[in-house]
This record gives sequence, structure tokens and C-alpha cells, in this order.
Amino acid sequence: MKRILLFALLLICGNSFAQVVTSVTSPVDWVNPLMGTDSRPDLSNGNTYPCTAVPWGMNFWTPQTGPNGDGWAYTYDAHKIQGFKQTHQPSPWMGDYGQFSIMPISKHLKVTQAARASWFSHKAEVSKPYYYSAYLADHDIITEITPTERAAQFKFTFPKADSSFIVVDAFTNGSYVKVIPGENKIVGYSTQAAGPALKNFKNYFVIYVDKAFTLTRTYSITDATRGNRSGEGAHPESATISNGLETNAKHALAAIGFSTKTGEVVHLRVASSFISLEQAETNLKREIGSDSFDATAAKGRAIWNKTLSRLSVSGGTVDQTRTFYSSLYRMLFFPHKMYELDASNKVVHYSAQNGEVMPGYKFAGTGFWDTFRALYPFLNLVYPSIDKEMQMGLANDYKEGGWLPEWSSPGYSDCMIGNNSASIVADAYLKGIRGQDINSLWEAVKHGANNEGPNATGRRGVEYYNTLGYVPYDVKINENAARTLEYAYDDFAIYQLGKALGKPASEIDIYKKRSLNYRNLFDPSIGLMRGKNKDGSWVTPFNPLKWGDAFTEGNAWHYSWAALHDIQGMVNLLGGKAQFANKLDSIFIIPPVFDDSYYGGVIHEIREMQIVNMGQYAHGNQPIQHMLYLYNFAGQPWKSQMHIRDAMKKLYKATPDGYCGDEDNGQTSAWYIFSSMGFYPVCPTSGQYVLGTPLFKSLTVSLENGKKLVINAPNNSDANQYVWSLTFNGKPYDLNYFNHTDLVKGGVLNYVMSDKPNTQRGIKDSSAPYSLSNEK
Repeated sequence: MKRILLFALLLICGNSFAQVVTSVTSPVDWVNPLMGTDSRPDLSNGNTYPCTAVPWGMNFWTPQTGPNGDGWAYTYDAHKIQGFKQTHQPSPWMGDYGQFSIMPISKHLKVTQAARASWFSHKAEVSKPYYYSAYLADHDIITEITPTERAAQFKFTFPKADSSFIVVDAFTNGSYVKVIPGENKIVGYSTQAAGPALKNFKNYFVIYVDKAFTLTRTYSITDATRGNRSGEGAHPESATISNGLETNAKHALAAIGFSTKTGEVVHLRVASSFISLEQAETNLKREIGSDSFDATAAKGRAIWNKTLSRLSVSGGTVDQTRTFYSSLYRMLFFPHKMYELDASNKVVHYSAQNGEVMPGYKFAGTGFWDTFRALYPFLNLVYPSIDKEMQMGLANDYKEGGWLPEWSSPGYSDCMIGNNSASIVADAYLKGIRGQDINSLWEAVKHGANNEGPNATGRRGVEYYNTLGYVPYDVKINENAARTLEYAYDDFAIYQLGKALGKPASEIDIYKKRSLNYRNLFDPSIGLMRGKNKDGSWVTPFNPLKWGDAFTEGNAWHYSWAALHDIQGMVNLLGGKAQFANKLDSIFIIPPVFDDSYYGGVIHEIREMQIVNMGQYAHGNQPIQHMLYLYNFAGQPWKSQMHIRDAMKKLYKATPDGYCGDEDNGQTSAWYIFSSMGFYPVCPTSGQYVLGTPLFKSLTVSLENGKKLVINAPNNSDANQYVWSLTFNGKPYDLNYFNHTDLVKGGVLNYVMSDKPNTQRGIKDSSAPYSLSNEK
């Protein structure tokens, strides 16, 4: 009998969902949100979670298989769900903030995370960008979720039971819940934040249930402890019932109950706000109002199709199309909106910088060390209007906190290296984005370049970099060579922005000069970058296969290509194009051996390089991702085409293990999407994209200005991976790059592809992309 009931319930769920999914040819239907979820701390296949949200929404929803505080909130190999969590987590390594969860329960009330958890199966799970459903076997409940930017609707299909319940967990570090039976309402807030403590930080939530409560409880939860290494002192999470309808505690939780004797569907309308409970109510009214669950799902589906269809592909395999749109989906979340519209429709935000409610835009949840490379350049090409808002938010970060963030989560997080906010700001302006407070942003990038700030802002070691021309190894500043190389590119970005703003040479030439500081770490005896001491001596002993130490999550083979703005300068240092190309070839010849002594063990980035067996090429981490395109600077573009197609085929697939390392807020996905288009922004602030090899027979980019960029390669195939010839708007094209200013005018790129390399195309010096050393 139970099996018959379960089958009927699944049919109900399926019929409801069928009203939303009407076509398998729409872009959103190709997306697999589970891509990259089969991950763990020692091996990342993406480190993603299934994100049910709308593009750049303020809130995301995910089923929660791990306990609160575990960055791996959902892992594909897990078997139990303990709640459905509103999340803002950008990365498992950064942690979550402002989270709370909702969990339906039947028959017996269980409130702690482990006790309320239920078995589930991927066979009875539906994951779409705008809709999620799972069958909770222990409770015999089907849960469905559909989101808006700041709100969501839930639908719980309960079994016949004398008692059914809903638990709302506001989690740790100080939280509040209140049950209001007369309004069928639960309100509360979470204060849990990632990174440094934030003043006045709260994520307020409001939940309406369309069924009267017959039971109301609030709890104070004592969180689990692990104890010492022997397990002594460990105890599980426990719950203490509080007096009354509200609880303010370190960890607060609410539960409501009702009878479902006939079996029924219960709906929840949920919204949140970083500003106030009143603002959460405003968000709920504005974004859901009286809409039904299916109406909200249909709107979400339409938003995703409109956003994803900015890129239209045809002529690829099913796997390629799924991977393409699943990767594009991952690029459209972070940084997420932290701004809201008040009752007067004015844009306002909670400021993670000063703790106040301020006017204007705000975004959070991204690390520029990852995303300056391709994610932001992609936004500037395909979705410039959202980056305009992001740039306005960056100006507010600076005005409210005195620094541009390098990792926002949601405040200034002490993570990663570099001063790559300079590239984010410069790239946007150089690509034509206007309306941001560029004067404040100009002051911000200069301030960051010449000062060391808190929590990874500014530049650590700046006093050495600006005087010696590098950050020394022996002054106990970690990852010093990597910092030097990244600062040099960031200085180039500032120089480019200053030129575009018409700043005088007396103000900007210093940045041009410093952008050549990468030369100070090049050791001609080995042809690689290397750490250097304060007295100018090379660090010894030196092992180019040693990860970390002078470098960041990589070794000398990965970071020696970091002068993104002056690859010709690297060609010159190595003695010419042939020697440069040979050095690139060596990356794939040296076996994937490594020295992990700096870390005292194998970090996951090392393991990911090792197991894919592509030599020293470590695509699972960002520093070397552009390297495959560098043969274009050596007059051998066909080698780039071969290696790019090889990486796309081996390292990406729309499956739970579909990435080759951390997805990292859209950056690793952006590499795939750009590469599918047939070009990549090796140096974002040069205004150029370097030639690769298109993946599909046809790809059309619908630009925001109304123009279309059409990329045709009708004889494309797995075998035909080489560019034999190319025309741009009907004219033969022998260059190994495209100018942004040309692409945004629209036009047609026609490729003739071949299974053999054309060793005569793109070999002229004039065919090479931009390098500072070639600047007249």
C-alpha cells in the first residue's frame, strides 16, 4: 500500500513539474545543477552544490546533506537530507553566511540535525536551476522549492498522519526565532557570518504557512562537539525546549505542527533581508505576492531561459551541449546581490563594511584572484549591465570601508593574494561600462596599489615591491613570488585605466614601470620564475616542482606565465619564439610529479593535477589556465588548438564529477565557455581575446546592444579541431586575436576546420596578440 501511495505522490509531483517543463530544447533544460557535486576536501570535482535560484539572486537554496558549518553542504555520495537551506556560500573553503534551513517531518517531531535527517535517492530527486524536488523516505514527504531573487515558495506533500511538522533552524553564533500562530507565521534571523566579525550583521527571514498550527515550540540548541583526538568530551547536538513562542539564543530553532490525517499539500512562502524583518516582508510581497507555486516556477524558468539564451549553440553532441549550459549556469550566481529595494523602490543595502544600511548597490561572495581572469571579462562581453551594478557596488565598498575587497564573503575576507580588484575595475571601464563612480574607483585602485590593508586588501609587502621591484622571500611574507607577479599585472591594469581616463603621464607611468617587475624574478639559468631574497640572491635550494612556498597553490611551472600583459616579454627572456614554445611543450612532457613539503601533505590541487595525467598542466587551479593559449604568441597557434580541445574533452562533463578542480565562482566554467566560443581573455585589460578553437558548428552571442556575434564552423568535429582558415565579416583573418571593440559591433566569424594543423596560418609577428613590450 505504501508503494502505491508513493507512486501516486510522485505522479502528483511529476504532473506539477510538467506544467513548468514544456520543452527539452530550451537552454535551461540542458543544465545539470549536480555537476561538480561529487567532491570532498581532498579531491574537488567542482566543490559545487545544487543551486536553486535565479541569476545573481540574493539568496540561493540547496538541500543540505552535511551538518551546519561543514562547507560541503551537499555531496553527491550522501544519502540523507537534514534540511533545505537558504545559502550564500561562495565556496566550501569560505563557509556560509546568513543561512537558515527548513525541514518537513512526519509522525514524530525530531529537531536536531542528525535526528531529523531523512534518507533520499537521486532516483527520486529533480534538480533544475529554478526548481528542486526530493522524496524524503523516512518522512514519506515530497519537498518542492522554487525561488525568486530574495524569496521562495515551498510545497510539502505530507502523508496521512496524525501529526506533521516543520522545523526552522536558524543555526549558530547567535540567532532568533518567533512563532506567530495567529498569522501562521514564523520569523527570525541568523547572524552566522564567514570571515571576520561583522557589525550588525543579520539575515532576517519571514515564513508564512498556509495551514493553521496546532503545535508551536521554540528551542535552544546545544551544538555538537567533537572532543579531543581520542573523542573524549564529544557530545551530539541536543535540544532544550524554551518557554514561550520566541527564543533568542546562541542556536535558536522553531517547530510548528498540524494534523495531515487525509494527506495534503502545505505551502510556504519565504523571504529574507539583510536589513530588517519589515524589509523581508516587502521582499516577499514584491517578489511573490499572491503567485502560486507553479507561477513562481514558470517565472523562474523564463528568467533562466532568457539569461542562458544569450548564447545559443548548435551542432555539438548532447554531452557538449549539456556541459556548455551547465557551465554557463554556474557563471551566473556570484557575486550575488546584497542590495534590496525598499518600500519606495529605492536601492539600499546592508553594508558589510560599516554595519549600516546605506543607499546604492552591493554585491558579495566572490574572490577576484579566481574571477578576474575570465568570469568578469565574460560579464563585460555578454552581460555588461549586471557588471555595471557590480562596479557601482565596488565603489560603495571603497567609500564605506576604505578598501576594495579581494575576497568578499560578505565583508573583507583574509584569503588569497594579489590586488586583482584593479583588474576588475579597469577591465569594466576599458570594455565600455559607464555609470559607476569611476573617480572613486580610480582613487581606490591607486590606494590599494600603494598600501597594505586589512584582511588581504591592498598589497602585502608593498614597501618592498615598490622599492626593490619584488617581494623578497626572506622577509617572511608567504607566497612572495606569486605576489610580485600578480602585482605586476595589476599595475598594468591601473596603467591602462589611467590612460583611458586621460590621466597625466606623471601619475600613471610609475604603474607602467612597475608592471615590468615580473622580470626581476626570472632566472635565465633555468628559464623560470623563482623566489629572490632581499639582497638580490636567488632562494636556494630551488625545486621548480615545489608547490606553495614562494608561489600560491602552484609551482614555478605554473606561475612562470603570469605576466599576462607581456607574454612577448617572456618570449624575449626565453630567447625567442622557438625556445618559448619548447618551454610550453615541456609542461606536458614532465610527468605530474610534485614536492608537497611546504604543505606537509598533498593538497587537493596537487592531487587533481596528478590524476589527470597531463604532465605539469594543472587546469584545476587558476594560475595556469590561460597557458594553453600562449602558443599564439610563439607563432604556433595550432598547438593551442590541440591542447585546448584536449582539455575540454578530458576535464569537463555535465556529471557530478564533471570538473577537474574547484569551480571557483564561475571562473573554471568561464574558461570552458570562452573556449567553446573559440577565444579567451589571456590579458583581460588588453582589450583582446586570444584565438582558440570553437567547439560547436554554430554559436550565436546576442549582445546587450542588440547586435549578434555569429561563430560558424560547419565542418567542426572531434577530429576537425584545427583552424585551417578564418574570415571575419567575409574578409580573410590571419590574426591570433580579436579586439573587444570589433566583437561588440557584431558580425560573423566563419571557420574552416581541419583534422590537420595549418602551420602557415597565424605565424607572422603581426599576428600575435598584444604585449606591453610591443607597445610603441
